[in-house]
Amino acid sequence: MAEQVSVFVDNRPGRLNAITGVLRDRGIDIRAMTIADHRDYGVAKLLVSDPRLAHRALAEQGFAAALKPVLAIAIEDRPGGLHELLEILAERSINVLDAYGFVVVPGQWAVWCMEVDDPAEAARLLAAHGLHVLADSELYQLF
Repeated sequence: MAEQVSVFVDNRPGRLNAITGVLRDRGIDIRAMTIADHRDYGVAKLLVSDPRLAHRALAEQGFAAALKPVLAIAIEDRPGGLHELLEILAERSINVLDAYGFVVVPGQWAVWCMEVDDPAEAARLLAAHGLHVLADSELYQLF
């Protein structure tokens, strides 16, 4: 299963730059990133080419970082593509705790990354409905 790196960041100038600098210095590519603002701090969630190395490098530099499992699902990039995936989860009462997505090939396919309570069960369910759950190596090597 894929992993994302979550990093707590003081909400002040230069802190995000410090994170990306650590990753750059270790040769780690950022594939996707979200930032959630919580007034005095933020939480940056990153999909990177090597999440374990990123986690270790950030922790060595004093950042509060964690690895979290994330499901990455390939979906068609068309109206209703995401809705079909979410409908499968809703029918089984699977709650999406956190999520983000990005288009890989416009008009063809996108990736929806999400955290759920039981990622293994959600992965089995989605695969049984014909959706492609990306392996960690597939996700980290995109682009």
